[in-house]
Amino acid sequence: MRKLYRSSTDRQISGLCGGIAQWLGVDATVVRLIALIAVFFSVGTVVALYLIASLIVPREPFAGLGYDEPSTNY
Repeated sequence: MRKLYRSSTDRQISGLCGGIAQWLGVDATVVRLIALIAVFFSVGTVVALYLIASLIVPREPFAGLGYDEPSTNY
C-alpha cells in the first residue's frame, strides 16, 4: 500500500497536489487544474480542505540518500 506524501520535488505551494498526483499516477498539472476549478465552485471549502490536508499529510522522505537501498560498498 502506497502512502500519500506531500511532494518535495513537484511542488508549487505545499506539494500537496504533486503528492496526490504521484499517488494517483497522473500528471500534477491535471490535479492542479481540478483543484483550481473546484476552488471556484466550492465557495472556499476546497481552500480550507487544502490547508488542513497540507498540515496533516507528511512531507515526502528524502529520496536518493540510499536509506531504502541495500549498500553495495564493502
